[in-house]
Amino acid sequence: MTNPTAAILVIGDEILSGRTRDSNLHYLAGELTRAGITLREARIVADVHAEIVAAVRALSGRHDHLFTSGGIGPTHDDITADAVAEAMGAKIGHRADAMALLQAHYDRSGLPFNEARQRMARIPEGAGLIDNPVSIAPGFSIGNVHVMAGVPNIFQAMVASVLPRLTGGPPLLSQNLRVDRGEGEVAEAFGALAAEFPDLSMGSYPFIQNGAYGTNLVIRGTDPGRLDEAMVRLTRLFA
Repeated sequence: MTNPTAAILVIGDEILSGRTRDSNLHYLAGELTRAGITLREARIVADVHAEIVAAVRALSGRHDHLFTSGGIGPTHDDITADAVAEAMGAKIGHRADAMALLQAHYDRSGLPFNEARQRMARIPEGAGLIDNPVSIAPGFSIGNVHVMAGVPNIFQAMVASVLPRLTGGPPLLSQNLRVDRGEGEVAEAFGALAAEFPDLSMGSYPFIQNGAYGTNLVIRGTDPGRLDEAMVRLTRLFA
């Protein structure tokens, strides 16, 4: 059986404008790899309701899981919850449990639980809350869509809350061989080896160091025995 697949949808004008550098894709990819869930697709969209709806429908329909990042805060441009609710055919409103979490948090902080902050308690019907130990405002899961904050440390905390609930397959393993030759010199033999091991993923990644060309040859797979077999062959080819 193949491992479950996933996609990530990064939402926000600040990413597309270059004002903010996204790190959540990189983090999620590593966590999913260790969990045995294969990240197959990533997309970035602006803070446009219709575009978020279309992307959620497309990606959730193609993959076992869709993770979203961004747009669930207290301001007018935080529209992810509404868009996801529409995409999943669910009504949305202030949830009593989310309201209670936030009310208690702001009471402890001595800050008013005003209308803007109450926006963060708007959750689609039928969704389960995603714990947020950093700033309390929850994310949520509805169907196969997991909606999380864009702030990196909060996103990471929410990923830690979600992943134990999900069923993955064997972790994806990888081994690397550095070859001090350019890609053009190794491509033919490396391609032939890849054809002999269709159950493994093989990729070449060139570099230039001190003016000399080299290539990192990487083999990935979930079967340690097959990975070792392929690496033995690869080492013999380019030793």
